[in-house]
Amino acid sequence: MATKNISITEEAYKRLASLRKNNESFSELIIEVTTKKAKLSDFHGIISDKAADTLEKSIKESRKIHRKLHQKRIERLKEEFN
Repeated sequence: MATKNISITEEAYKRLASLRKNNESFSELIIEVTTKKAKLSDFHGIISDKAADTLEKSIKESRKIHRKLHQKRIERLKEEFN
């Protein structure tokens, strides 16, 4: 397998090294990190319940407004094309 040498900062090296498992090579780590798909469960608990409730309320309100605007656009288009 062909190899390439890359230059990275000491900080980047330390961060990569901290992610390595046992005897995992940097190549294996980079491939794993760049192909890993996030699962919804990976995000569980990253915000407080209060913040989540506020966000949920905001999303619901935004969707409600969007639905109203969408309905108005549909009605306007119906009038224009009839």
